[in-house]
Amino acid sequence: MVGMTLVGSSVTVSRTLVDAPLFTTQAVRYTAATAILLVMARLAGARLLRPRGREWLWLAGIAVSGLVLFNVAVVRGVAHAEPAVIAVAVACVPLVLGVLGPVLERRGPSRQVLLAAPVVMAGAVLVEGTGRTDAVGVAWAALALGCEAAFTLLAVPVLRRHSPWGVSVHAMWLAAVLLAVLGAVSEGPSAVGELSGVQWAAVGYLALMVTAVAFVLWYSTVRAVGSGRAGLLTGIAPLAAAAVGTVSGGGTPSASVWLGIVVLILGLVGGIRPRRVPAGERHPHRTEYPVPPRRPDAKV
Repeated sequence: MVGMTLVGSSVTVSRTLVDAPLFTTQAVRYTAATAILLVMARLAGARLLRPRGREWLWLAGIAVSGLVLFNVAVVRGVAHAEPAVIAVAVACVPLVLGVLGPVLERRGPSRQVLLAAPVVMAGAVLVEGTGRTDAVGVAWAALALGCEAAFTLLAVPVLRRHSPWGVSVHAMWLAAVLLAVLGAVSEGPSAVGELSGVQWAAVGYLALMVTAVAFVLWYSTVRAVGSGRAGLLTGIAPLAAAAVGTVSGGGTPSASVWLGIVVLILGLVGGIRPRRVPAGERHPHRTEYPVPPRRPDAKV
């Protein structure tokens, strides 16, 4: 929940980077986040392992889809669609994770999660609103949805061996390298000098709180409760964005936003609360036998 709150709060901060060179700025962000996370991992005593075999493919997939392509899809998408369209597409993540996540985890989907996911999605749509788009905008929105889901799904096979610390570190430095190459080719090596002081501060906040801290919190949650239930928590991001927008002078939320907040909270509570298991289902392979009463003169 804390991680998704940080992600939602980044919407206001990210607006200061609209005019900044995209690839170069993101390369600086992920490079700084990698350095920060290495220090944090050392202080926490976390052991970082070198990837091997197919693990490189999973980690590279996270970097390419969840970190590089997602940013490209959002930036290119808003040129053909209003930002709300991209946000609505990303709001479908809980349902995607609820269906595909358990498959990668080799278990059946949770009925509780599948029932709560559409409620969370509906609440997010009410909070974010809708907007105009064209066919190209729809395609970019669909790509953003796929990349956002891949950020979690591709981590499932490597979380057990590498831990949230390892997955975060490897995904970050791989993305930093890719973005640095893209930035050098398309924006030039001197693009980093175009960043203003305010933009450097924004990059620092994104690197520390929204990347280094939020990544570890998110992957820790995925490993602890599963990708399906964790996916429901993405609904917290629109709530945080709406709250930060109100505090920062965005005005009082409309009635539809308040309704969306209520729907979101109901969906989160319904999907995350522990399911009560009847006593007879807790130990299906154990038969309960009545214990005969003990005689008063029996030795203990």
